[in-house]
Amino acid sequence: MPLALTAQRTKSILVVTAGSGDYLFACAGTLANFIDDGYKVYVVQIGNDEKDSVDLGPAETRLVNVEDAEKAARMLGVTDMVNINDKSGELGVISTNEMRNHISVLVRHWKPGKIFYPDAYINYEPDWDQFFVGRGAEETNYSNAGYFLPEATKAGLRGHGPRETYYYATYRSYRPGEGGHRSAKFMPVDITKNFNKKVAVIQELRNRNYRYAVHTKARLAMAGKPTTLLDEINKSSTGKLIRAYLKELAEAVGQKHGFDYGEEFNYHGRHWGGKSELPPWIQERVKPIPE
Repeated sequence: MPLALTAQRTKSILVVTAGSGDYLFACAGTLANFIDDGYKVYVVQIGNDEKDSVDLGPAETRLVNVEDAEKAARMLGVTDMVNINDKSGELGVISTNEMRNHISVLVRHWKPGKIFYPDAYINYEPDWDQFFVGRGAEETNYSNAGYFLPEATKAGLRGHGPRETYYYATYRSYRPGEGGHRSAKFMPVDITKNFNKKVAVIQELRNRNYRYAVHTKARLAMAGKPTTLLDEINKSSTGKLIRAYLKELAEAVGQKHGFDYGEEFNYHGRHWGGKSELPPWIQERVKPIPE
């Protein structure tokens, strides 16, 4: 069966993330904009976040972080979320084919028109989970034809290909000319109207944010630059720290593009030479796919 290029029937988006906070820091504002416009957003998280805590064991860390992630996703307006629960920090030992197939099944199920995933082409990414997830997710762009996953096709999940791809960088802005695959176009997004919502959503990641506050306080003390903000680490001080971080990040992106607050992506889009969603040699043979 050929790739279902014409099967975009709903305004839906699939987001692929290594951990609970990655996609929120990178694109929560953009996703909130799309949700305001009537899109449904689905999230697949590959890692289990079992190592992202202070003074908790792996099992308890995973459970707390999963609960926080689901609360944050609901606040953002995510329609559904699936956690694959592979071990965070060890995703390099997961077969790329296995990761790709997990994501491909969900692409076929939810039939998104847009897909967001980590940019495996950025420079100096300290978190290798971002690279491995981005590489696996990118393979779904060409692995959803009938030649792949025949068992899914047999089960009624026909091939499907999102028309738009958003590569994102986590926890920092892009450097000039960085990231994206081949013909990807650099795309800024104005998130000013949803910046406060992005902050509120990420503040729901309380366990992760507490760990970040503890580590930030220790690093500032080691550098001889302590801050009174973190004299006592609690919900209030942690929330203020997260807001300050997100404000600096969104302003740094926005200043490059004339926004108050922004996010940015490497983007493969819908237009062909600015005129059409598909090349003419494909359009002339397009046929509707029956329900």
